[in-house]
Amino acid sequence: MKNKILYIILCVCCTFTLMAQTGDNSPYSRFGIGDLSDDAFQHLKQMGSLGNAYTDAFQINIKNPASYSFLRTTAFDMGIYAKNGTLKTEDQSASQWTGNLEYLSLGFPLYNPLNQLLDREQKDISIGMTFTLKPYSTVSYDLYTDDTSIDSLGTFQRTYTGQGGTYKFLWGNSIKYKDFAFGANLGYLFGKITYNRSIDFNEIGLARQNRFSTDYNLKGFLYDIGLIYSKVLNKKEMEDSNGSTSKTLNIGLTFNSATSFSTESNIQNLGVFFAGLAASTIDTSITSIRGQPGKGKLPGSVGLGIHYTSGEKWSIGADYNATSWSNYFNDGNNETLGTLENTNSIAIGGYVRPNYKSFTSFWKRVYYRYGAYNRSDPRLIGGEQIKSQGLTFGMGLPFIFQRKVSHANLGIDIGRSGMNTSIQENYFRFTLGFTFNDDEWFVKRKYN
Repeated sequence: MKNKILYIILCVCCTFTLMAQTGDNSPYSRFGIGDLSDDAFQHLKQMGSLGNAYTDAFQINIKNPASYSFLRTTAFDMGIYAKNGTLKTEDQSASQWTGNLEYLSLGFPLYNPLNQLLDREQKDISIGMTFTLKPYSTVSYDLYTDDTSIDSLGTFQRTYTGQGGTYKFLWGNSIKYKDFAFGANLGYLFGKITYNRSIDFNEIGLARQNRFSTDYNLKGFLYDIGLIYSKVLNKKEMEDSNGSTSKTLNIGLTFNSATSFSTESNIQNLGVFFAGLAASTIDTSITSIRGQPGKGKLPGSVGLGIHYTSGEKWSIGADYNATSWSNYFNDGNNETLGTLENTNSIAIGGYVRPNYKSFTSFWKRVYYRYGAYNRSDPRLIGGEQIKSQGLTFGMGLPFIFQRKVSHANLGIDIGRSGMNTSIQENYFRFTLGFTFNDDEWFVKRKYN
């Protein structure tokens, strides 16, 4: 147990370095607070990123915190991805591979179900808790263009770069009583975002080149709550026959209240003279502002989901989410109310598992997952709201780790975004997640 805890602490310490190493080139991450990260873990991404009503005894679902009380073992969840994206305009295209660590999460039931077996009693109440660290948004782009709009200046180059992002640390709790579960995530949001612009007059000797830089730190608190109603539809049949498979219907509701955050900005505009063969520079400061305070507001959202599960054999579900991004503003990025648009998303998905009890075929014990999604983005490009859609597939591969059954989740997301804008992206996103389970936490010892 001690070695496992030390391993988890080491992973958390390394996460900040790994998450910062994003090499994506996403032009639209310049707007808002960047490209938003999906809260679905890899096993959920493979089902279209649904999760409002999904529960699992062995894997964590932070999309609805009420799901934590359905955990039956301790779960340590981590996920990584690799993405190949192709950006296209009317006459140009460019492809790039990127990848990153997406999340680390630890969840556990506060009362181990093994204790119920040892005590020979069945409790109506179960409680679960989680700790999660993951990105909230990412900013990463590197663009340039040659401009000839002013004849007297010849050709000059405009360069735009941005990097950074925001992260959130969540502490979640959930309690389940009979068929109803309630949960809440309390979180801390933090991060730093940097934007750079430059104008280089390449055809004018001894011209002053312009450099514009803005960076701001962001911090604040956030929370979301969730409800799940879980009903076993054939409970009487299961009581009459021990071999009957449970048929369960879940209905889930999530709610995220609009929350405020604070910013602290540094702004610097320079004129730079390049002199000498060694390319030494002389900077002439035009504007320099440090520690400028500001504030902002994140949007509220609501989600509804339904999920049907037939034992360990198959499941299917659907989600709908709506987010009020029109209430967002951010002084650090000079964005006022109404800069972004409200969004909504629809997802469907599920899994098939041929025979989880099979001793002769490993592939019959595998989860075969499928899904699809359609989403709108809060950012407007040329008066048009960005939209994305895609198909997802994946496999949940069971394996033994320290004499416990754990899972590797391997999947692919095939999608496109910005179909109605000047820049369209087609992408293949490969995901890999690991869930390590341990059923020995919080077991009451009968003998010392």
